[in-house]
Amino acid sequence: MTGLIWFRNDLRSLDHPALCSASKNHASVRAVYLLCPQQLDEHGIAPIRRQFLRRALDDLQRQLSSLGIPLDIIDAEHFKHAPRHLQHYCREHEISAVYAHREWLVDEINRDERCAKQLDIALHLIDDSLISPLTLSKSDGTPYKVFTPFSRRCRDLLAAQFPRVMRRPTVKAPGAISAVTPCPIFGEEKDSSAWPADEEGVLQQLRQFCAERAGDYQKHRDFPALNGTSRLSAALALGLLSPRQCLARLQQECGEDIWDAKSDAGTWLNELLWREFYRHVAFHFPRVVKGRAFQSYTDAIPWPNKPALFEAWCEGQTGYPIVDAAMRQLKETGWMHNRLRMITASFLCKDLHIDWRWGERHFLEHLIDADFASNNGGWQWAASTGTDAAPYFRIFNPTTQGQRFDPQGQFILRFVPELKGLQGKQLHQVPATASYPQPIVDHKESRNITLALFQEIRD
Repeated sequence: MTGLIWFRNDLRSLDHPALCSASKNHASVRAVYLLCPQQLDEHGIAPIRRQFLRRALDDLQRQLSSLGIPLDIIDAEHFKHAPRHLQHYCREHEISAVYAHREWLVDEINRDERCAKQLDIALHLIDDSLISPLTLSKSDGTPYKVFTPFSRRCRDLLAAQFPRVMRRPTVKAPGAISAVTPCPIFGEEKDSSAWPADEEGVLQQLRQFCAERAGDYQKHRDFPALNGTSRLSAALALGLLSPRQCLARLQQECGEDIWDAKSDAGTWLNELLWREFYRHVAFHFPRVVKGRAFQSYTDAIPWPNKPALFEAWCEGQTGYPIVDAAMRQLKETGWMHNRLRMITASFLCKDLHIDWRWGERHFLEHLIDADFASNNGGWQWAASTGTDAAPYFRIFNPTTQGQRFDPQGQFILRFVPELKGLQGKQLHQVPATASYPQPIVDHKESRNITLALFQEIRD
């Protein structure tokens, strides 16, 4: 009988537990991907991410074809139609069991439960997490709400039992597949060619980062003008790469330093653990997936939400160079440096007093590496509404952030060329005579308003 692998955000052939299980248990294997463009539209998924997904599916078809496994891409319209399409496919191809990786968000959990009920064969959901939300908890049995103890516990567990990276399964039927059908275009797309969407290209990117830049990661990661980060977030978001592969390569290059949270390699490991943490939060506290704040009392904040200010932020026309450069980077490239994500998010919520959910949606609509749990967690952190939230009175000063992390303006001038010729203080506090907008808000006054907004709901 034939086994079926149901691919989701795990578009790889290496280190794929579900693929390995299906190949081990069945003489023949097929694969399917259910494309849900209506779901993408509802969540505002970025055009650049859509093209990246299409390219990744094209490469996955080629990878699986070399293993004798056909991958069929089905237009299922919406998550709610997944059970019907999956059932029809299984009957048409005489599938005896379905294998997929467990997903942790509310819509995905509900979809899988409906599929399990409608299918008349087994649906095997296999954990693909670095640390499963089902197995990790505090000593009292409750889930972690704060990142630092969570990360400490994760490092202890990973050091004690280092996760194994799985090889590709053996070829099932060499030459059985004569052609690969390209994934259809779905919705508006934007060029994603700057990002490798093939498995080997992504692995080479991982090897290069761990060998050349992981050793200086802590030193360079906050400076957007430098090539100091891994830029692997897009691959991780679609599962072209697994966190286990990242961890294994990191240890191979950096040794036992990875377990020291203060080392360069350990700092990058922490970034992988932040991704895991936000998945745990989304699973255990599903209100955050439904547009609610983790700190429930902050849902009462009366955000002024002025559309003109939001538009200026979106377009990079706020009069704060580091903010504007970051927002233009997002619009032009579909990506933003992590330090800049914190700066721009803080500015939107605590300088412009706009609901963090507006910013969360805007990032989803533009980021190639949009990951719902991580995006939500990052925005709630910046707005002081989430887990591990910075105190509400900790507010980034956009001028000093620019002076600290782009002192010579190398990054700013790349995206705000109208400031060419300015240096030093003038580059970060632009004179009124320059052909550049004056600050749309006064940071000191905005800070006081933010404090009042939070104090109002705390009293």
